[in-house]
Amino acid sequence: MRAVRAVLSLVSCATAAALLAGCGTPVGPDYKIPPEAAVRQPGAAASFDHAVADSRQAQAAPLPPQWWRLYQDPALDALVRQALQHNTDLRQAEANLQRVQALQQGVHASEGVHASVSAAPVYGHVSGLSVLQKGYEPPADWLASAGLELSYELDLFGQVHRAIEAAEAGTGSAQAALDLARVNVAGGTARAYAQACAAGLRLRTAQHSIELQQEALDVAGRLQQAGRVGVVDVERARAQLQQLHAVVPSVQAQRQAALLQLQALVGAIPGDPAHPLPAAVADCAQPPVLAQALPVGDGAALLRRRPDLRQAERELAVATARIGVATGDLYPKIRLGLSTTSAGPLADFGGRDTLAWNVGPLISWTIPNTGAVQARIAEAEASTRGALAKFDGTVLTALRESETALDAYARELQRRAALAAAREASATVAEQARRLYRAGKTGYLESLDAERSLAASDAALADTQAQLADDQIRVFMALGGGWENEAP
Repeated sequence: MRAVRAVLSLVSCATAAALLAGCGTPVGPDYKIPPEAAVRQPGAAASFDHAVADSRQAQAAPLPPQWWRLYQDPALDALVRQALQHNTDLRQAEANLQRVQALQQGVHASEGVHASVSAAPVYGHVSGLSVLQKGYEPPADWLASAGLELSYELDLFGQVHRAIEAAEAGTGSAQAALDLARVNVAGGTARAYAQACAAGLRLRTAQHSIELQQEALDVAGRLQQAGRVGVVDVERARAQLQQLHAVVPSVQAQRQAALLQLQALVGAIPGDPAHPLPAAVADCAQPPVLAQALPVGDGAALLRRRPDLRQAERELAVATARIGVATGDLYPKIRLGLSTTSAGPLADFGGRDTLAWNVGPLISWTIPNTGAVQARIAEAEASTRGALAKFDGTVLTALRESETALDAYARELQRRAALAAAREASATVAEQARRLYRAGKTGYLESLDAERSLAASDAALADTQAQLADDQIRVFMALGGGWENEAP
């Protein structure tokens, strides 16, 4: 009964100690984002009005989750969905999050009552001298011993509290890292798909130019047979045709590289014929086009949304909490403990005369080497300053990337408009040059020059359409969208 009362007493003491510890102020600084941090500056949360004003294809509406659905492209939706399920980078990030969560659970476990149980049945006897009988050999017998120990650490100075804070912030950082991996996987998949489709468009454009030049070569051949032109015109037409053919292999290589990258992103073996990409992807020849104006939101939404910002902020919280963990080494450790044992012959095990117990506080204090502890505290404080600098740098980088991506997208829209007008003019000139050449009113050089200009205009227009798709995806990635789990 005494042992039971002692256990109840220990539980009561532990409860009181927990309340007492909760009333104290933990060592080290409480975490808060410093007022001088870049994220707290007014300009960081400003809108992107100037970027929106430069383009009618952008608006200040908030960026929705799963932004790739704005393209209304089922093939792209399926690829991103598959990548988010099977991508290896995501699997690594998920495993790391589970590892950090397990560490957090271990740190939380240090708060509770710790128990240990021991038992040792043995056969033998004690020595005669241990019972003060020289020359006496006690009879051998079965002996048994068992013990129960309970202990509870009083976190009077908050070191455990700070360790828990650091563990929880570390879990938040790992969660943000997983979200960042989702952003990169979704964006990378969309970019690879856009690159494959853009290469398909370039191939189609190049094939059209080849067909036109083949017609020009056929015309030149017929005119030569009629004696109206010389062999030089025919060879010039053939040379231009071969130059157009020379473009095709490099574009095919770009397309194949994008398709192989897509296979790797969705977790398939690149080039494996057993797991081919859908025909809608392999045969795509038109980059994805937004079904509405590009939603860009504002700086405040960006700062809340980008996972790398949340990751850097949580790392700052971890570093701040570790200052308290290091400072706690300056103070003693106090534990409430209860131990009860029963030791004696097996036949008498559990009897009153075999029981022993004790209860009370255990104070352990390794007199610290103050210089070493202060060095660890200084190290933690320096790490916190470094984490703040990293956080500021991440904020500035996020704002720079967003502004740069939006500006590049607006400029590329202007470039596409100019190239489209130039292509129309080149097509008109090329058609007229063909008619004049066939009628024998001009030489082939004029017609060849017009055909070259048209081919160059077609290629440039295909390039700018590919660049526009890439710029749009860069904007979405810079804005940090794509990690949310909810439907748009």
